[in-house]
Amino acid sequence: MILGLNVFHGDSSAALFRSGALTCAVEEERFNRVKHWAGLPLESARWCLGGDVPEHVAISRDPSANLVAKLLRATLHPGNWNRYASRAKNGIRVARVSNQLIAHGISSDRTRFHFVEHHRAHLASAFFCSPFEESAVVSVDGFGDFSSVMWGVGYGHRIHIQNVVHFPHSLGLFYTAFTQFLGFPKYGDEYKMMGMAAYGEPRFVEKVRDVVSTRGGICRLNLAYFTHHSQGVDMTWYGGEPKIGPTFSRKMTDVFGPPRIPRSEILPRHFDLAASVQAVLEENYFALLNHVQKETRQKTVCLAGGVALNCAANGRVFEKTGFQDVYIQPAAHDAGTSIGAALYVQHQVLRQPRSFTMRHVYYGPEYSDAEIQHDLHLVGAVWHKLTQDDLVRRTAAHIADGLIVGWFQGRMEFGPRALGNRSILADPRRKDMKDILNSRIKYREPFRPFCPSVLAECTGEYFDVSYPSPFMVMAYQIKADRQHQLPAVTHGDGTGRLQTVDRDVNPLYWRLIRRFGEITGVPVLLNTSFNENEPIVNTPAQALDCFLRTKMDVLTIGSYLLLKPENLHVSANRSTFAEIASSSTTIADR
Repeated sequence: MILGLNVFHGDSSAALFRSGALTCAVEEERFNRVKHWAGLPLESARWCLGGDVPEHVAISRDPSANLVAKLLRATLHPGNWNRYASRAKNGIRVARVSNQLIAHGISSDRTRFHFVEHHRAHLASAFFCSPFEESAVVSVDGFGDFSSVMWGVGYGHRIHIQNVVHFPHSLGLFYTAFTQFLGFPKYGDEYKMMGMAAYGEPRFVEKVRDVVSTRGGICRLNLAYFTHHSQGVDMTWYGGEPKIGPTFSRKMTDVFGPPRIPRSEILPRHFDLAASVQAVLEENYFALLNHVQKETRQKTVCLAGGVALNCAANGRVFEKTGFQDVYIQPAAHDAGTSIGAALYVQHQVLRQPRSFTMRHVYYGPEYSDAEIQHDLHLVGAVWHKLTQDDLVRRTAAHIADGLIVGWFQGRMEFGPRALGNRSILADPRRKDMKDILNSRIKYREPFRPFCPSVLAECTGEYFDVSYPSPFMVMAYQIKADRQHQLPAVTHGDGTGRLQTVDRDVNPLYWRLIRRFGEITGVPVLLNTSFNENEPIVNTPAQALDCFLRTKMDVLTIGSYLLLKPENLHVSANRSTFAEIASSSTTIADR
C-alpha cells in the first residue's frame, strides 16, 4: 500500500494505491472548503487510508533536488540570501512531514518515506497512468523543486529523464505574470485569461514575443519583465489559500500600459493582450513539444504540469506537432503529483510492473441513499424518490425544458473538472444559458465559457476532431454547421472544451446524455462544476446548500429529485444548515 501526498503546495492532495491500482484520491480543499488549499492534507490522507497504515508514503517534494543548481544561483546572487534562507526553511518543513504523519497516526515508524522531485512526480502521473507502453513525457508548470520543465521517455515501468529547465525561466510563470497584469491575482486564475483570449485579437504578439522564447526545447524569459528572480515571490504555502505576490516588473507596465485593476472593467485592449499572450504561449509550448518529438522520435506524448491544463493549446497538439497520440493527466496541476509520487515509488523505486490505466477520475467520497435521505429529512426538504430509469427520464426532460439541474451521483471527481458526478447541467441549445449560469448560479465574469459533455460515439458529428477527450482538457473546434445547435457551449473562437463520455466509464451520465439526445436530437449537455465560488461540493449537505442558495431549479442527488418551488420553505430557513454544510461532514455525522 502506497500513500501519495502533495504537501505544502497549492491543491494539496492525497492518493492511495493498493495492489498496484489507484483506489482513492482527493484534494484537501474538498474537506476544509478552502480553494486550492496549501498545506499538509491530513483529512485527505485519513479518508484515503480508512484507518490502515501504509507501507510507503511518497511525497511529491524533494528538498535535495537540483541542489547544485540552487547553490550555484545562491553563489552568483548573494544579495538574495533571505529568500534562499526562506526556501531552506521550506525544505526543512517538507523533510519533517514524516514526523507529523506519525504523530497524527497516519503512518508508523515502520513506514518507508520517499521524497520524489516535483516534476518527476508530474511525469509519473502522466506516463504511468497512460495506456502507452512507450511514450515521450513532458511536464510544464510554474516552478517546483527549482525547475519549470522536465521531459524524457517512458518505457514500461521506467522513465528516463532527458532534460530540465531550471529557475528562473518558466513558461508557467510567463503566463501567471500576464494573468496578474490583467487583474486576476489569485492562485489558479490563469484559466480566466485563457477564457478571455477567445474574445481578443492578438495585436500585441510581437511585443509579447520579447518576453519569452523557446529554442532547443529550452524556455528563456526576458528577466527585465519580471521580479521573481531578483526580489523573490511572496508565497504562502503553509496552510490556507495559497497566495502569490506580483511577479511582473515596471518594464511590463512601460511596454503594455497600466495593469488592469482587479474587478474593474475589462477593456478591448485587455482581451487583445490575453489573445496575444495565449498565442505566444502556444508558439513556445509547441516549440518545446516539437523539439521533444524530434529528440525522442516518439509518436505518443504524455503531458502534465499546470500548463498542460491549457485546453486551448492542447486542442491543437495534433495540428501543430508531430505527435499522433496524447494522454493528458486529468489532474495535471499539482494535485496530481500525489498520484505521480506514489506511482514513481511503485515503479521506479520498487520496480513493480504496470497494471493500472487512469480512464476516469471518480476516486473521491460517495454517499448512500440512506445518508442522503437522512440529510433531506433533517432539513425538511420535499423530494421524489425514483427508480434509475425514471431519474434519468425526468432529469433529461427538465434540462430540455430549460431548467438548471444540480447532478450529484456516485464518487466525487479528483482534479479540477466536474465530469458528470458533481456537475451542474443545462441545455446547450439555449443562447441565453451561458449568461444565465454566469449571473444566476456561478456569479462570475460574463466571458467565462461552459463545457459540452458529448457521447463519445457522437464526437465526430459535432467537432472537427474526434480524438477522445474524456477529461475536459482539450478544446476542439465545433463544426460550423453545428454551432447554432450548441450556442451555450461554443466559445468566442468557435471551440468547446469538451468531455467525451463513454458508456463503460460513467454509465449513468452516459444514459442521461443519450436520453437528452433522444428528446432534443442533440446528445450533448452543458456541464459545469457543482459549486458557487467555492470548491466543488463533496457532501450531500454541501450539494443541498448550493442548490438552495443559488437559483438552481432541480437537484438530482442519489435516487432523489428535488424541485426548487417545492423547497422554498427550506431556502428561507437555511442559516443553521449552511453552517453545517460548510464543514467536511454530512448532517448525519453530526
